[in-house]
Amino acid sequence: MRHILLILFTFICVSCSQPTPEQLEVSRWQEQAKNVTIIRDEWGIPHVYGKTDADAVFGMIYAQAEDDFNRIEVNYLNAMGRLAEAEGESELYRDLRMKMFIDPAEIQQQYEESPEWLKKLMNAFADGLNYYLHTHPEVKPRVLTRFEPWMALTFTEGSIGGDIESFVSMNQLENFYGDRMEQLPLETTDLTKEPSGSNGFAIAPSNSATGNALLLINPHTSFYFRAELQMASEEGLNAYGAVTWGQFFVYQGFNEKTGWMHTSSKADAVDYYLETVSEKEDGYYYLYDGEERKLTTKEITLPYKTDSGMEEKQVTVYYSHHGPIIRSEGDKWVSVKLMHEPIKALTQSYTRTKATGYKSFAETMDILTNSSNNTVYADAEGNIAYWHGNFIPRRDPSYDWRKPVDGSTSATEWQGLHPVSEHITLLNPSNGWLMNTNNWPFSAAGENSPKRADYPLYMSNNTENPRGIHAIKVLEGKTDFTIESLREAAYDSYLTAFDTLLPALFDAYDATGDDDPFKEDLKAPVEALRGWDKRYSVDSVPTSVAIFWGQELMREVMQKARDAEADIYEYMAGETTPEQRVFALLRAVKKLEKDFGTWQTPWGDINRFQRLTGDIVQPFDDSQPSYPVAFPSARWGSLAAYGQRTFNGTKKIYGTRGNSFVAIVEFGDKVRAKAITAGGQSGDPQSPHFYDQAELYSKGLLRDVHYYRADVEANAKRTYSPGQ
Repeated sequence: MRHILLILFTFICVSCSQPTPEQLEVSRWQEQAKNVTIIRDEWGIPHVYGKTDADAVFGMIYAQAEDDFNRIEVNYLNAMGRLAEAEGESELYRDLRMKMFIDPAEIQQQYEESPEWLKKLMNAFADGLNYYLHTHPEVKPRVLTRFEPWMALTFTEGSIGGDIESFVSMNQLENFYGDRMEQLPLETTDLTKEPSGSNGFAIAPSNSATGNALLLINPHTSFYFRAELQMASEEGLNAYGAVTWGQFFVYQGFNEKTGWMHTSSKADAVDYYLETVSEKEDGYYYLYDGEERKLTTKEITLPYKTDSGMEEKQVTVYYSHHGPIIRSEGDKWVSVKLMHEPIKALTQSYTRTKATGYKSFAETMDILTNSSNNTVYADAEGNIAYWHGNFIPRRDPSYDWRKPVDGSTSATEWQGLHPVSEHITLLNPSNGWLMNTNNWPFSAAGENSPKRADYPLYMSNNTENPRGIHAIKVLEGKTDFTIESLREAAYDSYLTAFDTLLPALFDAYDATGDDDPFKEDLKAPVEALRGWDKRYSVDSVPTSVAIFWGQELMREVMQKARDAEADIYEYMAGETTPEQRVFALLRAVKKLEKDFGTWQTPWGDINRFQRLTGDIVQPFDDSQPSYPVAFPSARWGSLAAYGQRTFNGTKKIYGTRGNSFVAIVEFGDKVRAKAITAGGQSGDPQSPHFYDQAELYSKGLLRDVHYYRADVEANAKRTYSPGQ
């Protein structure tokens, strides 16, 4: 009996000493953390070093969580269609939109099918975030208390929204699948809003004072949408730049040999199909090549938060072979077809960060999954290059692919993909520069640009824009670029849109009769505009008058310009009446007088930069401190975009998007760079790095980037491993 008791006691003790699965997992995280060093420089920028790429991913995602876990979680809630679990019923149709394409079971299967090297990175991504939550128990996630490796495949493209959000209307989705009695109005594009997109300039050695290639990286996103960091490993990774919160690759940036900048593309990568649908006893059918096919159905569950707990909504979604039904148009149903290749997309996004030259970078472009982006490129070999789009289906060019096409015929099917060799591209143009400002590619290298007639219309739906005209002015004919002079070009203060707009205003004013009571009232503002050099500055009164006038006139006629499919600037200058132009100026002057006491208010007293909280949607307050900003909206041709408007009853206008990140890189024997991030690196108002870059940002100035380890260590303010 004593012997049996001894054995039992020993068994119990051994059992008690066995670590639990949770303890084993924490131990594994702690071991990986030992392979990672994070060095924070004087601006709080994390420089992450790991033995392997997976270690670097583990460390960089941990560092991101330190800076703004909330933005990481919100990005994944949005990407997986789970935002209503945090925000409530108002986000149900946003979630439905994502879940029509993102099926967790399918994504998990794709994770299992991923190559081992990519699995290791996804595992490290999840481990880094889970280790952060383990070491920061005070952080309370809204929904995602645990991250899984497969989740990385739901968010593989670094643009805001990506194709799904850009091409599927939530209101139209709710009108089709919802249970409202009334129809929601269709979302419309406000032409007075800040144009989306970015700037990228590449300068060849022939146009550089040092004989080295230069690259301007200038994304125009909502502020604080991306972090800035460096990630390096002993496996050849050493990338620096802008990282969308929650992703484990540098989206826009550089390594020692190559640099890449993405601008928003209008190469057609998404198409709508008009489906001819009929209802039968067993469901809905659609016509295809003279035969009826049954629409596939899927039951989608949408959990959402309420005051009393969680509830669910069930929606039956319909699919043709083209894709999900997203709305109706007349008596037709409309399906959408777009790229959804998570493994390839994540592979392309990550592997380009390790490219060692043009050849290896071009090989990543051959993956053909960078669907919503153009790419501006430069490297240490002296190459500069441009790719317009990347995922471009081959189609019958006799159809107008800008509009929904007939889904009942195989003639409108995609016919494979265009290889990169058939895309609109540039490599080392003889003029020595190239650029994109979300404009068409047919001015990307001045006279050496691609020719529109050489390509199908669906390869470029862009038009020229004022920034593109401006970019040519600052790049053409200059052969001595340096980092500083390229910065000056990127912040050049000329507002090209007013070259077209102001002569029309002056003609209208001059045609106004002397007996008109408003002629004398507007004499001084018009004279101020006549004497203006069309350059913005914080002390410029004409900048205030011109922009307020332009906004008033644009707001009045934007719908008519859209209906006419006309260029908004040409419409404002040529299709408006003299009375419309003059009265828009009168309204602008009265608004300046009402809001600021006088129309003679300098632009910097109106246009401000302010960051008060870490909220994703920022509040603003005229009574709180802010910085004057000279550069205005890209709408008027400002290369340094600053999308602003009034908020919460403010009179001053505050920036929310535009120059969210600026970097200028010089390649050579060693890489050099300067950069700035809007506001600061941290999303925590208590952090010294929440607002420490704001003054430099507001003045259009850049700080030195620390790229090489010795330089990083010389400027280190904190060195640690995750969890310390």
